[in-house]
Amino acid sequence: MPPSAPQPRRDTRGIVDPAELLSRVRFRRHVPAPELRPYLEHYWLIDWELPEPYASHLVPHPSVNVVFQRYGALGAPAAEASASAEVSGVGLGLFTQKLSDTGRVCGVQFRPGGFRPFAPAWPVSEWTGRRVPLTEVFPEALRGAPDTDSPASALSPGTDSPTAALSPDTDPLTAVLSPDEDHARVAALDAFLLARGPAPDPAAAQAMELVDLIRSDRSVRKVSRLAAASGLSARSLQRLFAGHVGVGPKWVILRYRIHEALERAEAAGAPDWAALAGDLGYSDQAHLVRDFTATIGVSPTAYARAVSVP
Repeated sequence: MPPSAPQPRRDTRGIVDPAELLSRVRFRRHVPAPELRPYLEHYWLIDWELPEPYASHLVPHPSVNVVFQRYGALGAPAAEASASAEVSGVGLGLFTQKLSDTGRVCGVQFRPGGFRPFAPAWPVSEWTGRRVPLTEVFPEALRGAPDTDSPASALSPGTDSPTAALSPDTDPLTAVLSPDEDHARVAALDAFLLARGPAPDPAAAQAMELVDLIRSDRSVRKVSRLAAASGLSARSLQRLFAGHVGVGPKWVILRYRIHEALERAEAAGAPDWAALAGDLGYSDQAHLVRDFTATIGVSPTAYARAVSVP
């Protein structure tokens, strides 16, 4: 029998109260073309029609995303919607996005370390904590100049700065956002990325491998352990991660700890927080509670109680 087709990740790690989000939007993940799979986690597609606004919350992965998005009024033609495209660097804090009326988002989540081969001119730390117009990273990506008089020049919901303002007939924006069929959107995303790389980059492969080790091996709790496993000095690790991941290895270790704590808090039954703190490499429960609260905005116990309410 032929091997089964690869499947995208199905977990909801990083999404705050995923059950609530998934009850309001259509959320799907898709696998990219074979040539792109070493560099990408997946494509993610979201569509919604909401009579009342809803604020989604996410604890970002240590990943760069390329995002094509369209927002419009309920019942209005798609041609009147605001469309934009951006590169979203690694988000350092809780990401909140207000969703209202109708919308469509088609995103590319790169593997941590996987974006640099597509934009080799800059270290990935250049984009950390920033959302910038697509043309700032890929100047040749869009035909024609931005149309600042179009609806796309408006601010994206939930942000304080403008994204790329694009006229409705600009490619690849139209190619990605116009089709109603997922396979056509995926094909357009494949075409966009394959036209821009990836450039060979052994350091990117090493960075991706080390982040995978952090994600999968709970014994990697400190940078010194990662340095020993990689054969690199702590300083070399810092340079590698700044150039190809966008954040330091200590930050990545902490972020994956919080992701796992968030997932455990959403599971049925109250977790043993002291035991979980030990599993995740914290010296005590108080340190886990502090980091969780600083990231999510509420304590682990309060969060677990909130998501358990029907």
